[in-house]
Amino acid sequence: MISEAIILAGGLGTRLRSSVPDLPKCMAPVARKPFLSYVIEYYLQQGISRFIFSLGYKHEVILEFLHSSFSTLDFAASIEKEPLGTGGAVLKAMSYSNSPNVLVLNGDTIFEVDLQQLSSFHSQKWSDCTLCLKPMINSDRYGVVETDSQNKVVSFKEKKWYAQSNINGGVYAINKNSFDKILLPEKFSFEKDYLEKYYTTHNFYGLIQDKYFIDIGIPEDFNRAQTELKKDSHN
Repeated sequence: MISEAIILAGGLGTRLRSSVPDLPKCMAPVARKPFLSYVIEYYLQQGISRFIFSLGYKHEVILEFLHSSFSTLDFAASIEKEPLGTGGAVLKAMSYSNSPNVLVLNGDTIFEVDLQQLSSFHSQKWSDCTLCLKPMINSDRYGVVETDSQNKVVSFKEKKWYAQSNINGGVYAINKNSFDKILLPEKFSFEKDYLEKYYTTHNFYGLIQDKYFIDIGIPEDFNRAQTELKKDSHN
């Protein structure tokens, strides 16, 4: 069972500036508490016992929040002095990990994946990287992932309008040893320079999770979160 998670929380949140000035995106207030609270609380319930926070922009704000609101949380902070890209952020944070397999997710998105199911699937497939895929209807904001009958990733499609698709939900189970063996640069895109570059030579699988999903990256969904996350349960 995967018990350690890297949360990518270094984003500037430029598209949210009109709604949330001067805060890291994951600290945007949703129903009177930082969005990051909901992410941590959900994954604690799922069995994550240690967190690694990948931080950059205004990291002091996030650290202060964690120490005050999650004082008993077992966590480490990986702080970027300069932006390393999503891949560089994951690579740096991996150095703080103690586990053979690690969950990677975004601090500005809640995707309520079943961690036990993901862990079992990831292990059974001997997967290097398992992507959690969210079924979407009439979507154009996200890249699409196609898999074969064995759930192996066979292609990545660019962002455009799809009537029905399985999008990359931004939650990954990663085999640390496999990831470390690739000679990756210090700065790179996780999506372009890891997923899209190595899926043909490595065991990358997709696990469909038709669960609650919200990404507060744009004001419209940030406003929707205010209503949907008011209650602790929204299943």
